[in-house]
Amino acid sequence: MEHPSAGSSAAPVLLSAHRCGAGGDPALENTRPALERALAMGVDYVEFDVHRCGDGELVLFHDDWLWIGGERHWIRTVGVDMLTAQSEHFLRYEEALAILAGRGRAHLDLKFASPGGVAEVAAVGRAVEMLGVENLVVTTLDDRSVRAVRNWADEQGLRLLVGLSLGRGVRGLPWRVQARIRLSEVRPRMRYRASRANVMVVNHALARLGVAALARRWGLPLLVWTIDTERSLEYWLRPGRAWMVTTNRPELALAVRERQNRRLRGLRSAPGRRRRTPRAGSGNMRA
Repeated sequence: MEHPSAGSSAAPVLLSAHRCGAGGDPALENTRPALERALAMGVDYVEFDVHRCGDGELVLFHDDWLWIGGERHWIRTVGVDMLTAQSEHFLRYEEALAILAGRGRAHLDLKFASPGGVAEVAAVGRAVEMLGVENLVVTTLDDRSVRAVRNWADEQGLRLLVGLSLGRGVRGLPWRVQARIRLSEVRPRMRYRASRANVMVVNHALARLGVAALARRWGLPLLVWTIDTERSLEYWLRPGRAWMVTTNRPELALAVRERQNRRLRGLRSAPGRRRRTPRAGSGNMRA
């Protein structure tokens, strides 16, 4: 697989349909109808959240808990049958991979962690088996999960894209903890070295605070989430700004990208214009 360039100004920015491209409708997040719709639109990647139930089953679900019968239950404690009863469009992980096989590329956002990263490696291994490593990017908030998956990929001789996500929610945490987390995200050098992440995955606000510049300096592909307004899409979809953008509005994003591509084609065909190509990043992590 050809590794994506961190600094190419020619390649179009790729699009990842957030939560299967549900478009902000909670009832459609991580469901079969949203996944089928995203594939029909022709997005570059379909992003979905992967949780691990108490019975070990992997499912498409975002939150750490859900309400059942007026009570809150942690996903890690319930069986897959309890989840299935909550939605007619509910998807198991294996079902999602089967739908994508031969039709699209997957952006897996792992929402669970296990001792030694054993369960994460198993989940990613299954995705590689069904989709191919060239059709996969893996992201997670957990540093140790990233390292476990990266180490496994190296052992298998796979050039797998694995990103450590920056920008976790901190609401409700003590302010000292909030400050420590945000500092580790604005200055993530040690975390990226320790986790061995080879994709910079960052919330759009943090990206504008200098993390995007770090990705370019370190030669890492930049994945920015979650971009939904037309103005922000115009900014981040300009070639060279990012490698990939995750969005809740894939239809709008596709339209914005196509408009930009037409504009660029017009500039390239105009006589007397010369394009400057920036030098690619060196690929190291010197701060």
